[in-house]
Amino acid sequence: MRRHGLHVGQNHLLAVLWEQDGTTPGEVAAALNVTTPTVVKMADRMTAAGLLTRRRDGRDNRLVRLWLTDAGRALQKPVEAERRLIEEKVTADLTEAERETLIAALAKIHRSATELLSEPIDPVKWSP
Repeated sequence: MRRHGLHVGQNHLLAVLWEQDGTTPGEVAAALNVTTPTVVKMADRMTAAGLLTRRRDGRDNRLVRLWLTDAGRALQKPVEAERRLIEEKVTADLTEAERETLIAALAKIHRSATELLSEPIDPVKWSP
């Protein structure tokens, strides 16, 4: 992603905004399973790079929303093409059946990991 001027993880933040522009940092953090301060730090860099703008929510002035600039929107096609190219390269030695099996297995893993992330932490279970 460096060839597109992006730092690690910024393409994921962009992908969230390509799906729903005007999302809050907290909503982005939840979608990416990272902390809100992580998103805020990323958004700072991306704002400085001209990829995002921040604006207060029209109905709730306490909320800040992240909006793509034209430059941020323009990265969608090249970044998505880059992702497909990377996927093709890393799976080049797999048969089509193996690729399908891998995708199905990864979807199951993702689903399980997402469920784990949404479970409350039991302090008794995790205390030393």
